[in-house]
Amino acid sequence: MNPRPPSAGWRRSSMFANIFTRKNAETYSEKIRRLREALDDADAVIIGAGAGLSTSAGFTYDGERFEKYFSDFERKYGFGDMYSGGFYPYDTLEEHWAYWSRNIWINRYMDAPKPVYEELFALVKDRDYFVLTTNVDHCFQKAGFDKKRLFYTQGDYGLFQCSEPCCQETWDNEETVCRMMEEQKDMRIPSELIPRCPHCGKPLTMNLRADDTFVQDKGWYKASERYLSFSEKHQGKKILYLELGVGYNTPGIIKYPFWQLTARDENAVYACVNAGQAACPQEIAKRSICIDGDIGEVLKKLK
Repeated sequence: MNPRPPSAGWRRSSMFANIFTRKNAETYSEKIRRLREALDDADAVIIGAGAGLSTSAGFTYDGERFEKYFSDFERKYGFGDMYSGGFYPYDTLEEHWAYWSRNIWINRYMDAPKPVYEELFALVKDRDYFVLTTNVDHCFQKAGFDKKRLFYTQGDYGLFQCSEPCCQETWDNEETVCRMMEEQKDMRIPSELIPRCPHCGKPLTMNLRADDTFVQDKGWYKASERYLSFSEKHQGKKILYLELGVGYNTPGIIKYPFWQLTARDENAVYACVNAGQAACPQEIAKRSICIDGDIGEVLKKLK
């Protein structure tokens, strides 16, 4: 099978029944043992990572962490989590960027509270691996993963793009975000810090896939090509498709393609680790390992 570049348009293949297997006679310990054996036996590991992986690392978007960093925004605007804050219709760009600069800083430039990504890297660093992820928090690179083995399909908190967009370019935002953090007051940034496109002068926005204005820059396409090349190179070999924390918000990017690729390659193994959402189609159940549990705890047991 020639893998396609991931996109939100993939649908669950008609090759699969509507019934999924969630539980079997295997114990938790037996599944851990099988996953460890699959890792050791694999010629290549393709990691598919979703939001659940960062949640396991402590990057939660509500509760105590939200209260710690956004209690002032909650009191003024009434939202109760970081996702809602990102979509709030602020009256001014000064308010918009006061919120977003703080959001970017704690979720992109601060380290994750728990070393889950570092533990994952320790498991695969000496193996032939590639990472496909919908996460935008840069945790893989901060943990030591090779940039050339990463494909961030949905963007990066560390990049700006034109809101129009007038061009297919992105710009690093660390310096600007740092200034916004330092100079914001009463949940507003100084007007002169509002980022604008150097080409057309329109306001910049985050390089996050929310609609058809998302910019896929040269780096995005190069990463896509590297992923496809890696997949094609290992077709027919023993590939472990290791899915971590992927839910059903955008299953067409990682989950459904992993199922399809596993079904079409008899040497492939599919593993899914996710709290409350570990499942696979019956058609690939014999070559699947579904572990319902915290990803960080599972990784510790694989050492």
